[in-house]
Amino acid sequence: QVQLVESGGGLVQPGGSLRLSCAASGIMFSIAALAWYRQAPGKEREFVASITREGITNYADSVKGRFTISRDNAKKTQYLQMNSLKAEDTAVYYCRIATTGFYDWGQGTQVTVSS
Repeated sequence: QVQLVESGGGLVQPGGSLRLSCAASGIMFSIAALAWYRQAPGKEREFVASITREGITNYADSVKGRFTISRDNAKKTQYLQMNSLKAEDTAVYYCRIATTGFYDWGQGTQVTVSS
């Protein structure tokens, strides 16, 4: 069975940085498309960033220039480096992995940006 284990969330001050990790097992990681989504209180889950198996990245306008998605196929882990964090980045962050005909979500990790 596919498992995605997220880590790296926490409390950070505005302007600070965090790096989220999502370790996968039970799936052919190297050919999978990877993504991060987030859901703030009272809001719908929204797309944050994605990376293809070729390494092509895409970002939501709200995080472009501040966040970086990356992947380490040897470690079967994806990352979201978050810099210059703002209060509006506060949300539960979810990793997602997808292959043809299949997708799965991580358990979510809380990111709180506050003074």
